[in-house]
Amino acid sequence: MGSTMELRPSRAAGRVAESVLPWPPLPPHTEQQLRQLGAADIVVGIPSYNNARTIGHVVRAAQAGLTKYFPGARGVIINSDGGSQDGTPQAVLEATLEETALVQAPYRVYPVHKLSLPYPGTPGKGSAFRTIFLLAQCLGAKAVAVVDADLRSITPQWIELLAGPVLERDFDLVAPLYMRHKYDGTITNSIVYPLTRALYGKRIRQPIGGDFGFSPRLVAHYLRQDVWETDVARFGIDIWVTTQAVAHGFRVCQAFLGAKIHDPKDPASDLSAMLAQVLSALFTEMERNAATWKSVSGSEPVPTFGFRFEVATEPVTVNVRRMLESFRLGCRTLREIWEPVIGAESLAHLQALACRPEGRLEFADDLWAGIVYDFAVAFHRRTVAREHLLRALTPLYLGWVASFVTEMQPAGAQEVEERLERLCLTYEALKPALISRWDETG
Repeated sequence: MGSTMELRPSRAAGRVAESVLPWPPLPPHTEQQLRQLGAADIVVGIPSYNNARTIGHVVRAAQAGLTKYFPGARGVIINSDGGSQDGTPQAVLEATLEETALVQAPYRVYPVHKLSLPYPGTPGKGSAFRTIFLLAQCLGAKAVAVVDADLRSITPQWIELLAGPVLERDFDLVAPLYMRHKYDGTITNSIVYPLTRALYGKRIRQPIGGDFGFSPRLVAHYLRQDVWETDVARFGIDIWVTTQAVAHGFRVCQAFLGAKIHDPKDPASDLSAMLAQVLSALFTEMERNAATWKSVSGSEPVPTFGFRFEVATEPVTVNVRRMLESFRLGCRTLREIWEPVIGAESLAHLQALACRPEGRLEFADDLWAGIVYDFAVAFHRRTVAREHLLRALTPLYLGWVASFVTEMQPAGAQEVEERLERLCLTYEALKPALISRWDETG
């Protein structure tokens, strides 16, 4: 039987609302750890699932960052694990912690993995964030940083860069800014960044980066939202935390963290489900925040912290031929789904592109941005069953990536950013047409 202890946010949190979502039972050892700690100034949260190979390095980097950059603060590392089967919790315990306190608390993932005391809630990364946020409230934390457990490039300074702007400059959200390979993060480059920038007017370069800093008032806002039992929490928590911050007027900034070294994938492989999940979260937030983004015009930079420097990135191999094959196959087989979504002129352009020889496909910015807006409106209107709609964008996205890779093959990092800037400006220029079509749906 689970514990009956009722944990409430610490009064040290000050601005934290007294009423939050119901707290599920905690394992007794977690409750005991919280009682012993009493309070904390900075919480570093590490969601994990089968990350035994890398999490020890992440824990040690977090501990070193707390010790070096915040020596007068009481730091706590919270590992929220989803029932790892590879020894991740033990790897956390074996990492050198010295004077830094550690709390381990489980969360559920999908599919459900049996835990000694699994607690209720929608499985997925969102449950890990919720766990970390609630425990941070209980401890009265003045800043919360969350970092991925599979990082190989994290350094102690990441903790300073993520928590410092919250503690010292009163920012609410610190988003990450990475140096990435030009073919890495193509979903972000083609859709997530330009769309969120055009909608909400803030130039946050990595809205789904995974590593963030949060203020206690923003944490309290998150916990009051009725989202934790939805697919957004399961699959789209990164974009959700960013969107909530910008849509509700919280102070946002970004911090340059250098390279994020992870295991990138060929954009043409194992993609459709991932793209559908990202799009679903994006478009769902568009519906919820329509009154806000329809009043936003243009965009503005956000403050950026950290010294920006050139850093080597891991190469990303892409299969342009396979992407083009997927694009052409979609043009032959998905017309029935595309016709009620995409305008006739755009469909004609797509058919013309599909007939071009390899290496000659050039996806115009206005065509691509217009298609993304077409799909957003169709999602809102439920023109096509949403699951089919979202997956039907995959071959179009692959066509854009093939065009981008071919065009940017000789380009350096600065040229790539300039190219993406032009794409973003096109999204912004086409936004009035999006608003007009959106309003027609009521």
